[in-house]
Amino acid sequence: MSQFQSIGEVFAALKRRALLILVVTFLGCLASLYYAMGQTKVFEATAVVQIEDAQVPDQLAGALAATNDAARRVRLIEQRLMARDNLVRIMEKHALFSADPTMTMSERVGRLRDSVRIQQLLGQAQSFAPGGNAPSGLMISVQMDDAQKAADVANELMQSVIDQSRDRSASRARDTLDFFVAEETRVGAEIDVLEAEIAEFKRLNAEQLPTGVVDLRSQLGSLRDTDLELDQQILTLQTSSDRTRDEVRERQIAALQEQKALIAARITQIEAQIEGAPEVERELNRLDREMTRLQEQYGVITRRKAEAELGQLLEDRKATDRFEVLETALVPEYPVSRSRKKLAMMGGVASLIAALGLAFLIETMNPVIRSAAQMERALGIQPVVAIPVVTTRQDRRSGGLKLLGKLLAIFAILGLGLKLLWDRSPVLAEFTERFLPRAIRG
Repeated sequence: MSQFQSIGEVFAALKRRALLILVVTFLGCLASLYYAMGQTKVFEATAVVQIEDAQVPDQLAGALAATNDAARRVRLIEQRLMARDNLVRIMEKHALFSADPTMTMSERVGRLRDSVRIQQLLGQAQSFAPGGNAPSGLMISVQMDDAQKAADVANELMQSVIDQSRDRSASRARDTLDFFVAEETRVGAEIDVLEAEIAEFKRLNAEQLPTGVVDLRSQLGSLRDTDLELDQQILTLQTSSDRTRDEVRERQIAALQEQKALIAARITQIEAQIEGAPEVERELNRLDREMTRLQEQYGVITRRKAEAELGQLLEDRKATDRFEVLETALVPEYPVSRSRKKLAMMGGVASLIAALGLAFLIETMNPVIRSAAQMERALGIQPVVAIPVVTTRQDRRSGGLKLLGKLLAIFAILGLGLKLLWDRSPVLAEFTERFLPRAIRG
């Protein structure tokens, strides 16, 4: 059966359930106020760091390598910034989360990491252009329940980014220069040792070197010609029919044969040297190749050393890309969290809607005929007589006493609830002292 066919019936139902609506609305408002007062205000401070380009463009490694290096530097700085030791140092410096001694260090580090957000600011260039994907800055945002601490931590992180960038750039330039200086010394020492080795090798194998082999072959040809002449002389002496005595002839032949033996030994020695000449030449070529490799390496190291010296000079003059302060974090004036007043008002409106809905639900679940119009709609019978409710002076007096008792009960509950909230929230204490009557507060 439909209970509400006119505005009068709706107002009559609201009048009957006024106490229920008031109690539910009050309890809802009390719960909303308690929830709103329990919310912590969160303030956000933001600092911005700008990455300025190098004054000398495309220095050292070229534009693309420099872009990739800048992006990599930003990632490394972010990792170092959010490292545990750095966060612990910041917490100790600014006395963060010291109000809760039960919180462990790991929980504090996790809370600080959750409250810090680092965002890379990308350049506006095209993605295919040099430096299109290179970060142009960093935006550091910190959210905390203390506005001053939020600004202090944001500025501390910003300064840490700048300091780490400068230290890393200077350390990298210095380490690079030291590395190439050490490499130049090492390779130069290896070249000196190899030069001495080549000189000693050439001294010991001078005859088997390409120029010496030519002389050996010339000597070999001369010795063979001499050996042939000795053979002819021996043959001439053996076939001679002059009157020379046999003893003299024998001595001459023996002397010639001794010379022939010496020449044969020398020929054998030269042939052995010539035969070993390719191995000597191969070893010499190996040494020459090693010398060429070391010289090329030395040349590359020398050029890189000059570039490293230029990089060190640019770093000393602060002409390389660097991190600079673009915006310092100011103390926020307003919290970024939802307003407590708005939360309380929304809760009050929701409580009123819930109370009205509950009242209409109870009325619908209790379909009582309260008027002639309802009886005619429900039963199709038109009543002949409708006796109105007659209230006497005693009924009005007893109704007033009941209403007063209900109001006193409501005010008592209101005072008790506000007392409990007053003990839990200093903000609500100030609110009650300003706006509520002293009788209710007491």
